[in-house]
Amino acid sequence: MASTDKHEIKMINGTVLLMKKTPLDLGSSQVLAPHENYEILGHKVILQLVSSVHGDQDIVEGKTLKGKLGNPSHLRDENKSGSESKFCVTLEWDHEVLGAPGAFIIKNLNTSEFYLKSLTLEASDPSLDTVQFVCNSWVYPAEKYKSDRIFFVNQAWLPSETPAALRVYREEELLTLRGNGTGKLEEWDRVYDYDCYNDLGDPDNGPLYARPVLGGSVEYPYPRRGRTGRPPSKADPNSESRLPQIASFAIYVPRDEKFSPVKMTDVLSNAQKAIAQVFAPQLAALGNLSLNEFNSFEDVLKVYEPGTPGFLKYPTPHVIREEKSAWMSDEEFGRETLAGLNPVCITALKEFPLTSKLDPKTFGDQTSKITREQIQNQLDGMTIEEAMEVNRLFILNYHDIVMPYARKVNTSHSKIYATRTVLFLQKDGTLKPLAIELSLPHPDGDQLGAISKVFTPAENGVEGALWQIAKAFVAINDSGVHQLLSHWLRTHASVEPFVIAANRQLSMLHPVYKLLHPHFRDTMHINALARQAVLNAGGIVEKTVFPGPLSMELTSIAYRDWVFPDQALPAELVKRGVAVEDPSSKHGVRLLIEDYPYAVDGLEIWSAIKSWVNEYISLYYKSDDMLQKDTELQAWWKELREVGHGDKKDEPWWPKMQTRQELIDSVTIIIWMASALHAAVNFGQYPYGGFAPNRPGMSRRLIPEPGTPEYEELKVNPVKGYLKTITPQFQTLIGISALEVLSTHTSDEIYLGQRDSAEWTKDKEALQAFERFGKKLAQIEENISMMNNDKKWKNRTGPVKMPYTLLYPTSEPGLTAKGIPNSISI
Repeated sequence: MASTDKHEIKMINGTVLLMKKTPLDLGSSQVLAPHENYEILGHKVILQLVSSVHGDQDIVEGKTLKGKLGNPSHLRDENKSGSESKFCVTLEWDHEVLGAPGAFIIKNLNTSEFYLKSLTLEASDPSLDTVQFVCNSWVYPAEKYKSDRIFFVNQAWLPSETPAALRVYREEELLTLRGNGTGKLEEWDRVYDYDCYNDLGDPDNGPLYARPVLGGSVEYPYPRRGRTGRPPSKADPNSESRLPQIASFAIYVPRDEKFSPVKMTDVLSNAQKAIAQVFAPQLAALGNLSLNEFNSFEDVLKVYEPGTPGFLKYPTPHVIREEKSAWMSDEEFGRETLAGLNPVCITALKEFPLTSKLDPKTFGDQTSKITREQIQNQLDGMTIEEAMEVNRLFILNYHDIVMPYARKVNTSHSKIYATRTVLFLQKDGTLKPLAIELSLPHPDGDQLGAISKVFTPAENGVEGALWQIAKAFVAINDSGVHQLLSHWLRTHASVEPFVIAANRQLSMLHPVYKLLHPHFRDTMHINALARQAVLNAGGIVEKTVFPGPLSMELTSIAYRDWVFPDQALPAELVKRGVAVEDPSSKHGVRLLIEDYPYAVDGLEIWSAIKSWVNEYISLYYKSDDMLQKDTELQAWWKELREVGHGDKKDEPWWPKMQTRQELIDSVTIIIWMASALHAAVNFGQYPYGGFAPNRPGMSRRLIPEPGTPEYEELKVNPVKGYLKTITPQFQTLIGISALEVLSTHTSDEIYLGQRDSAEWTKDKEALQAFERFGKKLAQIEENISMMNNDKKWKNRTGPVKMPYTLLYPTSEPGLTAKGIPNSISI
């Protein structure tokens, strides 16, 4: 067939891979009933190729406008396999006139959406290259869209280097993703926009469910979340109305941010199992006088496999798989500050006595009551000053975080102390707790300072029982700080603005977007579900961690101290005083605790990420000037600072994004937060905290006083006294059920060093650099296994004989206590 200008029209054969919506895909408001199905009719899906070389010309200015379009063609010859369908398409294309295709437009004239995975074009002329489009996006019926859906070729271009024929398409796609900032967002809108956390409370349900708006004020600064556009509540115009819990999965996030059908199936299955686990023991206990109470550690063990008949079993947490009682040892207590689920809070002790940063006008004297005599004889013959000088004293200090909330918390059913724990680095590399201070506000007023008790190690009698309870109160502080700050604030909440800003300002053609995109997978969806059912007023977090209704307010106060450059692992370790800068050391810092599994493995992962980012960025930016002139990159960074983290916009520490090194450093931090940091503080939750006595989240009573019945009971039955102090049975089961879901890898997880498609970019140099990154990670895996088997590293397995694998890059599906997913996906 020939065209009028005598050029031969080439026929390009294409293969389109798509998936239909499944009955379990709750991303749509039009969810199918299990018995329903629907057809994607190929003749109702129209494709047109877009030239990357030739465009229509502006007659007046002579500029190239939109790339020329090929003739439309429809899909045919469907080949079904489960929910996946493969279609053929044949497209007419005059290569001499139109050049290489750089994009395609797709129209869906069916009545239902489908998930477009890819388009592969094979030219009939062997001299032409195969063209690959990796799409991975939902395509809604054309009547829903306000613009055509366009997908670009798998190529990375800076804005200035984008072929002129594609530039308008590139800009229009970004405008669509930004939306207009108004109105309720529907699932097909594909809009990325910002809002404050004004949807945690439910004031329409009564004043007890009202919560402050987080973000947009000096009092409650906060990162921004994705806007849904739901109308305000009736009782408070500043608060957004809430969806009913049963409709949680219908909460708006841009459709491509929703879980995949496979992940949705896994999450729903795990959640249903968790609900059944919570209530089955409660039903089995009806008629039992000890309802809602564990009377012994043996009672607790009954809820785990193999357990006893009548209970739906929980998996046995890793911390008690080998040794049932080693979690109670002081050595394991110290080890978990370095290799547990919250290894990011221990700091160097640099002053004695310990002071407080709380305002003395409001809180009075908050100086520690730990005395020299209480710890001096436990320092291997050193004075306190000598031990601090040689970096042998450390502290787990939750005093200033908790004290402002202690009075409010203690008026509720929950009880709490503000804690300080001093630890000594022994010659064998393990940490020994020396003293625990438990502090309460003065009963006659905050301004009168703290009332404190100090406990020192004891093994037997009532003193031993009190020491175990003191450690439990430290664990309760640690659990709350972990869940709210180390986990939620520093990963989930802090990363979401980067996700939104990247989608609004960086085209899918941008090399930095291609680099970051896998590290944003599922984050907006898991965060939206958390706001809906976990962090909300009366939700799981308020029921299972000590601040209760004050939980999210506490995260806002902590955000005041959030500093972006300090999220870099080397900087964070130096800031906590557990490392010092040392240019001669492998990673530029030297650890002061040599056997610190989180830091040792983390620095290796950090270095591998940074090396990969450095290689990749250097492929596209040959000079700082190129970066400064990159309009999309500069718009991304400006919006991220001024809107996404807008309450921090005036901070002097923000990188100016004027040099390649600033970009490399910043992108490395983002990837670290979204992958390795989140893995380190998330996937150990059930392995360590699934056995509640090891990681209680709340307490029901304060330390028993001498002369009280509770104190006498502690003498007779210290285990029962311990269990009566920490979280009761029902809340325990709610808590560990949630932890099991959060700690489980789904079957479609994609790990650091992996991509969902081998064809994620056409740039061979980028693919080669990525392959080198994967090989580095594989070597790190081998090194972690070797260190875990080396008995000289006592903190890598500890008394519980549980190897530290939370920063082991890969994993199988399930509850594995290892694996670094690319993104915050659960």
